[in-house]
Amino acid sequence: MSEQVQLMIDWIEDRLTEEISLNDMSYDVGYSPYYCSFKFHQAAGISIRRYILLRRLYLSSVDLKNGDRILDTAVEYGYSSQESYSRAFKSVFGISPGLFQLQKQPVQSYVRLFINDAGSGIKMNISRKLEVRQLQNKNKKLFDQDVLNVLNGQHMYEEFKQNTLMGNSDYVPFNEAMSVNEAVEPIFGEHFIDVRSSGHNETVENYMRKVIHPLSPLFDKTYQYIVLWFGEDMFCQMNLLTILAYLEQSGYSGRVYLNTFREDAFKVNQTEIILGNYSEVYQSVLIRHEISSSNVFPLMFQAVKIYLDMLHDDNEVMKYISEHQHLPEKELVPRLFNLFPEIGYGDTQYIHLINKMK
Repeated sequence: MSEQVQLMIDWIEDRLTEEISLNDMSYDVGYSPYYCSFKFHQAAGISIRRYILLRRLYLSSVDLKNGDRILDTAVEYGYSSQESYSRAFKSVFGISPGLFQLQKQPVQSYVRLFINDAGSGIKMNISRKLEVRQLQNKNKKLFDQDVLNVLNGQHMYEEFKQNTLMGNSDYVPFNEAMSVNEAVEPIFGEHFIDVRSSGHNETVENYMRKVIHPLSPLFDKTYQYIVLWFGEDMFCQMNLLTILAYLEQSGYSGRVYLNTFREDAFKVNQTEIILGNYSEVYQSVLIRHEISSSNVFPLMFQAVKIYLDMLHDDNEVMKYISEHQHLPEKELVPRLFNLFPEIGYGDTQYIHLINKMK
């Protein structure tokens, strides 16, 4: 089945700037339209229509960032008007194409899907220093002693620290998973520690050792610049939201830069973040589990939608697990890594969802 679905994906990818018809695809690949739709969704965890929409809009965002005209881009990807393209763009990214082109804020990459590429998970290769060197050439002040780098997780922290990738600046890891379990305020306060440690089935002492103590420089020192290193996926973005909300709640007055990247490629997109509404977004999304009325950059807008969707048992991941319960855990988990990179869950979270279906 995977070979058949990969054939469909390849057919689609060759025609993303052309009119795509399910009937034409079914004729060319040799299966009925119903069979194509059913098997594609079963294997890819997403409908054909949704896959085409996300691929076209992501590729169009790259073109816009490179300076292409909005109308030309709309026509290139099969939209009948600039208005219809703008509506679709805003529904996915939470921002109009015009504002996106002006601000050039990061969006979540939606890359070509390879059904058979179900390895043991995606790991970022940060041994390449070229990308960091290019960042240093653009913004030397972020490599000084008055800079704190907040890194998403212990592994990334150890790599950065060992290789002194950010020069003389300080490093701390955020060893949390804010996309699961309940969240409260004030962030990093006693009640927060009690609730989060309980949610992870950890003692308060262990939680303090793993999460709070490594963040000590964030609490104890004053920095002119804070650089946040978080991936594009929902898991990382909910961690990022927590740190941004904490900076607001603690009255941080310095400058904040966000370095985002895909987990399978260390290509960094750097953006300066203006604090002001992230505490409200944290309250709405992570505490009350609802859409915030405040504007956020496109990448976080996408992550919030994914996070809220994952709170419901009828989300695409649970549907995929339900349809593939016959697979052993050691095969199913890598498939989930491959098919849903935008979620960013690790083994622990996916195993929990698998067990929830039993």
